[in-house]
Amino acid sequence: MFSVRRMLQRAWRGAGRSASRLPKCAERWAEGDGAALKTLDDMPGPSMLGSLWELFPRRGLARMHQLQLEGLQLYGPMWKAHFGPILTVHVAEPALTEQVLRQEGTHPCRSDLSSWKDYRMLRGHHYGLLTSEGEEWQEVRSLLNKHMLRPKAVEAYEKTLNEVVSDLIAKLRLRRLPGGLVTDVSKDFYLFGLEGVSSVLFESRIGCLDPVVPKETERFIESINNMFVLTLPTMAMPRWLHTVFPIPWRHFCKSWDDMFKFAKDQIDRRLKEAANNPGEGKVEGHCLAYYMSQSSLPMETVYSNITELLLAGVDTISSTLSWSLYELSRHPEIQASLRQEILAVLDGKTIPEAADVARMPLLKATIKEVLRLYPVIPANARVNVERDIQVGGYVIPKNTLITLCQFATSRDPSVFPDHDDFLPHRWLKKGKTYHPYASVPFGVGKRSCIGRRIAELEIYLALARILLEFDVRPDPEGVSVKPKTRTLLVPENVINLQFVER
Repeated sequence: MFSVRRMLQRAWRGAGRSASRLPKCAERWAEGDGAALKTLDDMPGPSMLGSLWELFPRRGLARMHQLQLEGLQLYGPMWKAHFGPILTVHVAEPALTEQVLRQEGTHPCRSDLSSWKDYRMLRGHHYGLLTSEGEEWQEVRSLLNKHMLRPKAVEAYEKTLNEVVSDLIAKLRLRRLPGGLVTDVSKDFYLFGLEGVSSVLFESRIGCLDPVVPKETERFIESINNMFVLTLPTMAMPRWLHTVFPIPWRHFCKSWDDMFKFAKDQIDRRLKEAANNPGEGKVEGHCLAYYMSQSSLPMETVYSNITELLLAGVDTISSTLSWSLYELSRHPEIQASLRQEILAVLDGKTIPEAADVARMPLLKATIKEVLRLYPVIPANARVNVERDIQVGGYVIPKNTLITLCQFATSRDPSVFPDHDDFLPHRWLKKGKTYHPYASVPFGVGKRSCIGRRIAELEIYLALARILLEFDVRPDPEGVSVKPKTRTLLVPENVINLQFVER
């Protein structure tokens, strides 16, 4: 009689796999330390037609974050579904998310972002941090880590970012209507985010907060918006459909063309200035574009990485600030407590510094709670390219796309009581901890967001200054704003707020 292990080896070989590659998780089961593992065939989920129906315009890509909650309710914490031609396994439980991320290989791989890569292949562009994988990704990541993740390095941007915050405050004052109303505040925060990120990457200003925004800057912002709107549809379409229905693909490529041109023009101008002024821009950590250009990276790789860093940071800052002030306007008691904390720490100063932020726990908790409710990326993804893995009792074959449903896990009622409520103080209760993988808006591990610390500092400095200058009150019309998916999670409607002088 064959042993259980021999039976597994035969089944594995019959499936076209080498018996020597029997997964360790299956080996452990064969030795008698667990229940029988299941395959993707055993996993619940809608049919391919059912998956397509969910994405039809009637239901919409804009509500993909809600589909996470519906999938969890219908199928449990793990289910499979098709996104166009792509089969994906959805994971919507913190403990299962942890299982996935703890089995990452040497070079973690995110989702393929196939349409982004198709564009780069079409135009002959190099990959950047968001699109590269393996050793190529590791080289750039290692190069930037010490300039973008080390706290002391990030503090070097404090003065520059505070100058941008001052311009934002002035912009809000100019935009106020009678009663202090500012319509569509996300637009102002978008400009602020781009100006801040650009000041870090180029150590120069690009005029986003000027009374008249330069046309090339407006074109870049429009291109980012269009690109994110078209990312999911172009990924869901098989490549051959790009020629059958060329208009979405053509607009998608045009958006990327404009973004690459904008970034290249900014980099070339900054490098020319540095060449004409020896010593300028060479202070380590103060001009990332210059620093990258002086490395061993080809300039085409520098252009691609700067382009991707620009677009990655803008929405994070804009969306988080918009939701923060939206919620604080609707919770005046929390706003008052936060303002009191800021005033106490500053002790007469008017401009906070990075060191001050470290002594503002409620400020940090506020942003943490906003990102729990409105994670900028509602779903992250991994592709286990190195080996088969075990998650939740299933064997997930190598090269399977795994969607980590961050919107669902961050609103898990078994983890977060009053899960739909804005409660920053939940993060400050002594002795109270939450599952570390329940809310991970910036990701974890090697593939976490490299711009996290810079984005957080820009948000902290801006929010503190805004609350020092204004009482922020809700839209007098009382309009309730919900999120929608546009690849990223953004406000479904414009957010109007009153900024009343203090």
